[in-house]
Amino acid sequence: MNSTNKPILEAEHIYKEFPIHSMNPFTPSVSVKAVEDASIALYPGRATALVGESGSGKTTVARMLARIYDPTAGTMRFRDEEVKYKGRRAASSLRAYRRHIQMVFQDPFSSLNPVHNVRYHLSRPLRVHGHAKTEQEVTEQVLSLLRRVSLSPAEQFIEKFPHQLSGGQRQRVAIARALAARPEVVLADEPVSMLDVSIRLDILNLLTRLKDEEQLAFLFITHDIASARYFAEDTLVMYAGQMVEGGPSDEVIQTPKHPYTQLLLSVAPDPDRVQQVIDHGNTAVPTRGEIPSLIKPPTGCRFHPRCPHAMPICSEQKPARTEVSPGHWTHCFLYDQPGENSQQQQRTPIISAETIQRAK
Repeated sequence: MNSTNKPILEAEHIYKEFPIHSMNPFTPSVSVKAVEDASIALYPGRATALVGESGSGKTTVARMLARIYDPTAGTMRFRDEEVKYKGRRAASSLRAYRRHIQMVFQDPFSSLNPVHNVRYHLSRPLRVHGHAKTEQEVTEQVLSLLRRVSLSPAEQFIEKFPHQLSGGQRQRVAIARALAARPEVVLADEPVSMLDVSIRLDILNLLTRLKDEEQLAFLFITHDIASARYFAEDTLVMYAGQMVEGGPSDEVIQTPKHPYTQLLLSVAPDPDRVQQVIDHGNTAVPTRGEIPSLIKPPTGCRFHPRCPHAMPICSEQKPARTEVSPGHWTHCFLYDQPGENSQQQQRTPIISAETIQRAK
């Protein structure tokens, strides 16, 4: 944990619902329950990965932290001060807040304006936030930003347009644009998923260097649990709008407790598993359906329709948070039932110990 042991940005029990408006006045109003009872804390010099399938609510959490969306309910705090969503004070503080909280979006092809060059993209945040006033200051700082993201010689990139750059170079420019505001928190939404496999590691190493050298707090959103362990010290697993497991990345990946986390690990790329299929036939874990509708989600634990360990109580109640080891928690009735059900902690996992070992 950070030496100050205090998060710079945290959210507690935040919810987000998107109302669906119908043209028929007699149709009952409904809403998409995108995020339900999510809590997260980001520390300087430390990365937290948010892992889950597409549609699980990861991006919605990031956009609430960036105040692109305001939570329907819940509390957010920045530097121990509660973030206000409404009123004149909230509107006046929004620009200052966003200077400290910056996002790096998934698609570098669409996150940059094709009609403007690199100088324009990087000079805008410098001017908006008052970091540079003269043309000479702008040029010097833009060149410095390009060097910080390993685009060298910087003089060759400053006048280029997005279509003249590769995908990896575009994403480096997008990272530099986020750094231009001099943030304390960076929210990276699938920053390598649109890139060639050959350059993903370079971008992750760049983000790691920036995190360590500049003590940035990172939220790293991904569906790739292997990337989460490589980059982030902590991992949170999200399913259908709810957080189901969290803790130190090594513990979550080496000893996954929630059946959904085990399922994610079972489908992670593994050359040994490919050879096992060739030798012995299909050994994949059955997915048992897809993420449910968030307009009318399942009652109780949202994973119970797909869970091979589902019990009657799973469809009736939402499991409470259970600490399975210091800092490692899960929401699952396999671990918080009294009496004889407490023995269910020893149930056979969805994936074998050998498969978990290979994923390390």
